[in-house]
Amino acid sequence: MNKVRRQIVKIDEEKCNGCGKCVSPCAEGAIEIVNGKAKVIKEELCDGAGFCIGICPTGALSLETREAVPFSEEAVKKAQAEKKEVHIEIQKCFNCNNTEMNAPLIPCRKEGESLWVCTRCLPVLIHG
Repeated sequence: MNKVRRQIVKIDEEKCNGCGKCVSPCAEGAIEIVNGKAKVIKEELCDGAGFCIGICPTGALSLETREAVPFSEEAVKKAQAEKKEVHIEIQKCFNCNNTEMNAPLIPCRKEGESLWVCTRCLPVLIHG
């Protein structure tokens, strides 16, 4: 497959503690914990959106622009269909405990900690 220059998630194994918090935000399933560390398992599954980055407590994830195989929605659908067991940790807002089942959540950093905040609580964080 031809490679293209695009944004893709980079994981610093030295900083990664294997907590797995980055797995759930990746709707495409590009990240898994392998041998105690987060890994992008297939480049074509990573869309480069970076929702995983904000929730990493150690700062191990970043976006880099480099040569990679193109993102493939078809590959994502195939990978999702092949997964027999999907473990999804339901995230909740650090402020009101609203879950992602009730309101959209956004990853954020507050006082050095990676957290989730719901869209109802976000204006209070922004405007005080």
